[in-house]
Amino acid sequence: MINFLEDRIVNEALYIIRNNATVRRTAKEFGVGKSTVHKDVTKTLKGIDASLYNAVKAVLETNLKERHIRGGIATKNRYKTLKELTKK
Repeated sequence: MINFLEDRIVNEALYIIRNNATVRRTAKEFGVGKSTVHKDVTKTLKGIDASLYNAVKAVLETNLKERHIRGGIATKNRYKTLKELTKK
């Protein structure tokens, strides 16, 4: 059981690094909750592989800094789509 959990945590971390993925996208990919992924890669991973933890931490910090930009783009696209639908 412990090996399964450690494998999942390492795989989540590798997925985040390779795909520059968010916690939400990683959770969806692995079929677990956002809180689970967040705890796995911020707390548990540190005890398993410190270098992998540091790499994931860097990606998550970048995602945090860019979060407001992605939100703005999503809102812009949403209203653009709504405007196009009302024209038809």
